[in-house]
Amino acid sequence: MDQNEKGSANQTIPVTTLIPKRENTLLLVVDVQERLMAAMPEQVAGNVLRNIRILVETAGEFGLPVLATEQYPKGLGLTVAELRAALPGETRPFEKLAFSCCREPAFPLSANLAGSRFSGYSVILCGAETHVCVLQTALDLLAVGLRVFVAADAVCSRVKLNWKLGLDLMHLAVAVIGSTEIFAFGLLGAAVTEQFKRISRLVK
Repeated sequence: MDQNEKGSANQTIPVTTLIPKRENTLLLVVDVQERLMAAMPEQVAGNVLRNIRILVETAGEFGLPVLATEQYPKGLGLTVAELRAALPGETRPFEKLAFSCCREPAFPLSANLAGSRFSGYSVILCGAETHVCVLQTALDLLAVGLRVFVAADAVCSRVKLNWKLGLDLMHLAVAVIGSTEIFAFGLLGAAVTEQFKRISRLVK
């Protein structure tokens, strides 16, 4: 395998696509809901919520679109209050029943992207649960040709093994697995701006 390429035995990824670019990138926050997060180990939930907020605020710094979903909110509750308050004003969580966001015909990233303003975008994924809704959404996004970046420290499952297996499967499908800071500083690109100061404060 060429040193400038990474990937599975069957697929390679040019290194130039391993970091998201500000142009044509959006953030998708999957099902960060009250009852679902309450079922997570307390420390895991706290760390993941902090990292998702960093991603949301970083997206805001660069004017990236932010989409959010809620899986059956009648049963799992609304998006947690602290995250709901951090979402951009134009972001309204999309209610869904399908595990994959892409299986909801009215969702902006539905499986049929023809004519969608997000056709050709890269997607940074975060949320819950890693092995269910995040995984199935990632696989469907990859299937329609979008680049997918998964922040491993901003996704969670109730059981650590399921979190790991979900990440492993997304990696096998050639999603890029990184971290909140990798993607935040990748979007930033340089340390000489006011945005650098603000983002640096977020990750301290």
